[in-house]
Amino acid sequence: MPIDMHSHFYGGLVEGLRRRVARPSVTTDANGRLVLNAMTASTVMSSGYTDLGARRAFMKRAGISKQLLTFPGALGVDVMPVAEARDIVRDFNDHLADVCRTSGGTFVGLGGLPLADMAEAAKEMRRLRLTLGLVGAILPGNYFLSANAADLLRPALSVANEVGALIMVHPGLMPGELPPAPYGDSSVLRASALNLQASLAQMALTVLTNGFLDLFPNIVFQVVNLGGTLPFIIERMEAIGASRALPVNVTAAMLRRLVYDSASLGPRALETTVKVIGGDRIMLGTDYPIFEPTDVLGSIASAAISAADQALVNAETARSILTRFS
Repeated sequence: MPIDMHSHFYGGLVEGLRRRVARPSVTTDANGRLVLNAMTASTVMSSGYTDLGARRAFMKRAGISKQLLTFPGALGVDVMPVAEARDIVRDFNDHLADVCRTSGGTFVGLGGLPLADMAEAAKEMRRLRLTLGLVGAILPGNYFLSANAADLLRPALSVANEVGALIMVHPGLMPGELPPAPYGDSSVLRASALNLQASLAQMALTVLTNGFLDLFPNIVFQVVNLGGTLPFIIERMEAIGASRALPVNVTAAMLRRLVYDSASLGPRALETTVKVIGGDRIMLGTDYPIFEPTDVLGSIASAAISAADQALVNAETARSILTRFS
């Protein structure tokens, strides 16, 4: 049965955010609806953000049997000053763990970490794996835009490696970073599609070429959105490696050291990524409730990939990872 390995959950977080004045925060509009004020935009919260009944109804419509719920990594709560973030993050993780424990196997979870204090982040990483039973954590992708920034995560990653964990690399700011200024035209498409996908390739490259996979062999690194542009430009990267002396040559085979989800992308992108990387490294993702597609499995079924690869993407790749960390 299909397993969704990329969705976000806001239950257990709203009350803490309603007490905040500055972004990120939750307010109420003139119609009584909750509004999520993220770092760069405000969005009316559909019922799926917090209501498990609505989420289960979506899963039933989409044909999904199990869902990975994650701390909303791009929101910016985990990179607030630690005095502000610690209790909100811990309360969320506690709530998420309760949801997963009482779901009858329907939900598994990735927690958040209070990243402005790396000692606190490492401590929470240990707690969410060993005490709460969550399968890992979600980390802001800007840490992975360079090796120097990723090195700041070593205390938390060392604990994750010690206990074994799934780490989702997801777009998000580092502590102290300001949101990027909007573009003068087509800003949403430039920022949320073109630049975001290119940045995901940068994040994957950092993990692949700076020794993290050898240093932390008990971590599975999941890069969202099929690794961004990486599957589409790997042939150029291989050509560069063949013509120049590089410290590390990145090849299509090397990309198989990570896993990827298909969130918010379609059948043509999936076809290319399966051909380049293989279905056994790719997992279904919906990005629910940010995106609420109605035919997720139909999109996979319409991709020009084999039935065996469809089965891998739908569930088998995810099941092998969840079995390892459950």
